[in-house]
Amino acid sequence: MTERLSPDLRRSKAGTALNARLDHRNPLVFDTHELGRRPGALQRLTRTVDAPKDFGLQDVIGVPEGAPMELELRLESVMEGVLVTGTARARAEGECVRCLEPLGLELDADFQEMFSYPDADDRGRVIAEPGDDAEDDEDRLFLEDGLFDLEPVLRDAVVLALPMQPVCQEDCPGLCSQCGARLADDPDHHHDAVDIRWAALQGLAETIQDGEKDEMSGAEAGVDEKQEK
Repeated sequence: MTERLSPDLRRSKAGTALNARLDHRNPLVFDTHELGRRPGALQRLTRTVDAPKDFGLQDVIGVPEGAPMELELRLESVMEGVLVTGTARARAEGECVRCLEPLGLELDADFQEMFSYPDADDRGRVIAEPGDDAEDDEDRLFLEDGLFDLEPVLRDAVVLALPMQPVCQEDCPGLCSQCGARLADDPDHHHDAVDIRWAALQGLAETIQDGEKDEMSGAEAGVDEKQEK
């Protein structure tokens, strides 16, 4: 069941998100002052930044921390805020889920996000009624003093663009289930199969053989003792 909040409480929560001050020195923080607030104004930006920590699918594949990421952005001023459309390009690294060998791939992550003006409601946006769904308000991102932080949007875009089950090649045969050998290195690799129906009898036969050997060894020891006497 969706939790429903009053308009005052929703505006309070949105205001709380604005209390975290953005640092213009952060390479993933962008300034929109030059764009202005005239609807229809456009600005194109390119920037190369270092990938933040944990940028991808943990323990599977991702962009290494500090690796270069090329950003191409299109900023468009609209009534409610700034619509940001862009592409991030980087090299992701991980390991094959079948053979566990290291792999790399070129990543193109597309994204689009609206960053709203803090006073968007005062500029014509319809304020939600008490019975309206509050999820849209909670998910909104806001401009702060004309700045916006692209990192959360970029992080989501990269995760969605990465393969959930990366493989070194589409037909990777993986590892031998019995010994763990990489099958791509030895296509003829195999083990002699033992019929499980005969496995118990084979074990019994080996036990009998071991018992007979023990008896023979004991008999030979007795003969040697008699000869010594």
